[in-house]
Amino acid sequence: MIHSKLTRTSVLILLAAGTITSCVSKKKYLELQSEYDTTKSNLVKTTVEKDEISAKYASIQQRVEEYNTKINSLKDTNDSQFEVTEGGTIISENKKKELRAILVNVDPQELAQAQTLEDSMSLAVSYKLKRNLDKDFTSSSNPNDIAIDIENTVVMISISDKMLFKSGSYRMSKEADELLARIATVVNSEPAVEVMVEGHTDSCTVKQGSHLKDNWDLSVQRATSIVRELQNTYNVDPSKLIASGRSSYVPLVPNDTKDNMAKNRRTKILILPNLDKFLALMASNE
Repeated sequence: MIHSKLTRTSVLILLAAGTITSCVSKKKYLELQSEYDTTKSNLVKTTVEKDEISAKYASIQQRVEEYNTKINSLKDTNDSQFEVTEGGTIISENKKKELRAILVNVDPQELAQAQTLEDSMSLAVSYKLKRNLDKDFTSSSNPNDIAIDIENTVVMISISDKMLFKSGSYRMSKEADELLARIATVVNSEPAVEVMVEGHTDSCTVKQGSHLKDNWDLSVQRATSIVRELQNTYNVDPSKLIASGRSSYVPLVPNDTKDNMAKNRRTKILILPNLDKFLALMASNE
């Protein structure tokens, strides 16, 4: 009887233990299942994000490659259309064509002396200046009173004194007004030039008692009078103007006759192309 009770008790205990063990395993299983589902969901999400990032990266990479292709294409175009001068300024093919069109009309002997691109540019500017001045002067002036030449890319205007000054004086004559107005118009239209005014006299000494000391004084005073007139009346930038006097020491012809002395009494206006400014202007117009 006692044995029978013990047996039933043992069975009940085993059943209870099995029930408890079964409950614990199921709970653990559910937790693991939940963790698995969460992990799986995160993995799917991560995979989707990775695919999106990969797609964005591929798109960006394609755009970068397209930009690089365009940059290389533009570089090739620029390399073929632009040239760097010895002075470091960039000039386009279009500007070079403009220069060539001007230089076609230049004296071949002068053009042959142009060794560099800068030389050619300077010669082109000089030619344009001379052409513009010729338009103004050749039709209305006595050829013996005004001469316009180009020497070493410098435009030289030689003007007899009778067109500018009264005899032995540095006061401007009325005849000078129209002449200086035309010169100022050309100079003001060309920002890349400078103007040197040279006074020249004959060998006659200045009269005693004159307010002028000598021919040096007379030649400088005449040059200064013209420079002031260009600045004050015709608005030429004074930073472009230079006044100088040569006295009687650079004559055109010997001072042995009245006619020759008249030829030596003159004013030279030298228009000097400022190549640095000219190149800068060409670069800024691109």
